[in-house]
Amino acid sequence: MAETFYCAYCSQPNVLFVDPSAGRLQSYVEDCQVCCRPNVLTITWDEAQETYWIESMPESDWS
Repeated sequence: MAETFYCAYCSQPNVLFVDPSAGRLQSYVEDCQVCCRPNVLTITWDEAQETYWIESMPESDWS
């Protein structure tokens, strides 16, 4: 399922493919396709909207 997130560093849109079999809540690091910096993505399935909600934060802020 193709979804878009905005880079936490350069704010550019990035397309990624979410794997629905990985569950309703997912978290992993994805490099920006524009600036190549690492973004920690938290991906949540929004059942009401039938779409994924993607939050991006800089890897340096993640603990």
